Amino acid sequence: MAADSNQRIIVEKNPSEARLSELGIKSWPKWGCSPGKYQLKFDAEETCYLLKGKVKAYPKGYSGNEEKGGCCVEFGAGDLVILPKGLSCTWDVSVAVDKHYKFESTSSTPSSSSSSF
Repeated sequence: MAADSNQRIIVEKNPSEARLSELGIKSWPKWGCSPGKYQLKFDAEETCYLLKGKVKAYPKGYSGNEEKGGCCVEFGAGDLVILPKGLSCTWDVSVAVDKHYKFESTSSTPSSSSSSF
């Protein structure tokens, strides 16, 4: 069960301007996509702020799990979203997305995977 909580998508609805400034969101790169379905895998934790768009994210293995928050996570324009490392999901984009994003850097932290060569 602990593995499920590590794969949770966190949505912060309408964060304050002060919070956005503190994170430095305006300096982050931008990315966008048109409506459609996208299979995504996050190799690093991503934090993103949606300027436009509407998304239903269906994490792999969550279908039919109603008692644990349903089958999907919805977010859209004005939301700050944290997508955990290792998450595989399908994004069903109903309104074109325009977002600022940042991947968490793990290069400064030693990890067993970096020494596997």
